[in-house]
Amino acid sequence: MRLVVGSRGSKLALWQAGWVQETLGKTMPGLEIEIQVIRTQGDEAVNIPFDQLPGKGFFVKEIEEALLARRIDLAVHSMKDLPDSFPPGLSLAAITERADPRDALVTVDGRGLDDLEPGARVGTGSPRRAAQLLSHRPDLSIEPLRGNVDTRVRHLLDGRYDAVVLAVAGLTRLGLDVARVPLPVEVCTPAVGQGALGIEVRGDHPQAVQAARTLQDEPTAAAVTAERSFLSALGGGCRVPIAGFARLQDGQLHLMGVVARADGTALIRDELRGDAARPEELGQGLGRKILDQGGGALLQEDGAGPGGAT
Repeated sequence: MRLVVGSRGSKLALWQAGWVQETLGKTMPGLEIEIQVIRTQGDEAVNIPFDQLPGKGFFVKEIEEALLARRIDLAVHSMKDLPDSFPPGLSLAAITERADPRDALVTVDGRGLDDLEPGARVGTGSPRRAAQLLSHRPDLSIEPLRGNVDTRVRHLLDGRYDAVVLAVAGLTRLGLDVARVPLPVEVCTPAVGQGALGIEVRGDHPQAVQAARTLQDEPTAAAVTAERSFLSALGGGCRVPIAGFARLQDGQLHLMGVVARADGTALIRDELRGDAARPEELGQGLGRKILDQGGGALLQEDGAGPGGAT
């Protein structure tokens, strides 16, 4: 059997697709896998901040179109890039075991967030990261940063920034030897799905569905499902400073969620525990809890809200 795996073309995306290729090759001997690179809107618009890109799924849409057109059989995504719904005929077949979900502060000398000088220039293109950093350190100067991981690190080393914020998982997967300090989730709560991969398939391709399901990690799937349910309850997307992170603790699923004003002057962070077998309910419950605490008003400030545009 032969399957074509669709992926973005960055080094990190190709590492992820290569991991899927290698893992499936081990679990399904005789399976032939080809990787096809697909450029997305997010790859083309490298100079546009995330919060100014139109719509949702700007790292996903073109890959889903290739799936529907039968040019590829499987799509490999970073879970944090996936919108909360799928086009008719497509579905999420697997969520892989999660790598370290935290963000890290990357500097030339290994300083932590509290060690940065007042007014330090910190690069990030993420409204979620920016809002949480400013809530913790309002004296920082948050400056826009786009590009792949290598490009962002190079801008730091060139002196354009005093620090940049990157996902630990990406740094680890690429084997980048840079001075980094992971940020506690209580200070910078990760993006929904961060550190996990999602495998998207067509429903009418049973062989691809079967192959993808061998990559499923149930504890990660439960955690990410709760996070995505929380995000869905808020109607949020990449423009709105929303964070969600779940983990299994003492047999229960522990979900932390954040909604913030873009400039960090208002931030609501709360937590909820629940049955790991009912992650959707946990996510919806925390979403309602945060909305009741004023999260809805913060989302409306950014032109979003439950069921609204983001």
